[in-house]
Amino acid sequence: MAPILRLLLAGCLGSPLFVQAQPNAVRPDAVRSDLRQGAYFTEAEAAQRLTDTARTYPTRTAWEKRATLIRQGIRAGMNLPDKPAFAPLKPIRHSLRQLNGYTVENVAFESLPGYFVTGNLYRPVGFKGKRPVVLCPHGHSQTLEGRSLEAAQQRCATLARMGAVVFAIDMVGYGEATQCAHKLPTTQPLQTLNSIRALDFLLSLPEADAKRVGVTGESGGGTQTFLLTALDPRVTVSVPTVMVSAHFFGGCTCESGMPIHKRPTHETNNAEIAALAAPRPLLLISDGGDWTKNTPRVEYPYVQGVYRLYGAEDKVANVHLANEGHDYGPNKRAAAYRFLAKHMELELNRILSNGNPDETPNTLLSKDDLRVFTPEHPRPSQAVMGDEAVQALVQRHLVAGK
Repeated sequence: MAPILRLLLAGCLGSPLFVQAQPNAVRPDAVRSDLRQGAYFTEAEAAQRLTDTARTYPTRTAWEKRATLIRQGIRAGMNLPDKPAFAPLKPIRHSLRQLNGYTVENVAFESLPGYFVTGNLYRPVGFKGKRPVVLCPHGHSQTLEGRSLEAAQQRCATLARMGAVVFAIDMVGYGEATQCAHKLPTTQPLQTLNSIRALDFLLSLPEADAKRVGVTGESGGGTQTFLLTALDPRVTVSVPTVMVSAHFFGGCTCESGMPIHKRPTHETNNAEIAALAAPRPLLLISDGGDWTKNTPRVEYPYVQGVYRLYGAEDKVANVHLANEGHDYGPNKRAAAYRFLAKHMELELNRILSNGNPDETPNTLLSKDDLRVFTPEHPRPSQAVMGDEAVQALVQRHLVAGK
């Protein structure tokens, strides 16, 4: 088996470094029969399943019954409580930097008591009134960095220059989220709870417009994007990038480590979960170099069918870059900027040069510049440290752990 495929099946693939991924090779053996992991179906099997499933809900009423079942299945599969016992936010904020058209601040806050979400807050300069907010999760990388990588910084800075308040969040085990490793059995619900709490943080800001709430991330961050959109009705616009596939379920515990796709009552897949955004604006960004290579002819037409039930086909779109690979590169970012500007009333003209998005005014900061926990701002003493301790913390706050 090729080394890149071993990485895929072992669990954490999703960096721009992995442009040449081979997602359609041998079907992995699931450790548990109730999990759907990796490239579980062949492309043909997945396409046929989507076609067959769509026939079971020819009306909006039938779809909404199915959508409720899928949402319940996601929550039950993760053991998510209806009302999580979050810690008070009490954000830690410091190192405000004034840059060209935006500011950057280093931020942390508790989600579960003793677990700290870390990230950076990007805010626009020169705007009045309530502002849209955007959450930006990142994908996996070999370096265990995410929000400090160029693609993430460019995305957040540019959206801020367009008028959005943006929060770049660390994936569990990445960046400064080092209270535990990434691949815990309960990483998926922990990251989902962190995403919900991150929206709480963004919407607590005095300038936040609760009617304009976006989320966009790539690869593993794309999974976080469509799961948060499915579960949290506060999300009004969703842009999952290089991740929505009917045959590929994600190769990491944070994506497919809990039984959210196969339940006693039904089976589903990531294309159907992404469709739970309907009728809210949804952009699928795909490419020819990974498991989203079939999106224009398989996943996108299926999702269009769901939106058609609402008379909202103008709210869903697909930008497919057939000659590109698995990343959130400049062309993918440009597509996201245009879609988010259209549906969140952002000022696209502020970032255009000769009709195209221009990221050159952005300042790329170092990892140390973006760090929340420093000698001057140490991690709070109540932080729970170590895999076993964090795992026990999460279990205590899940339905099954009570």
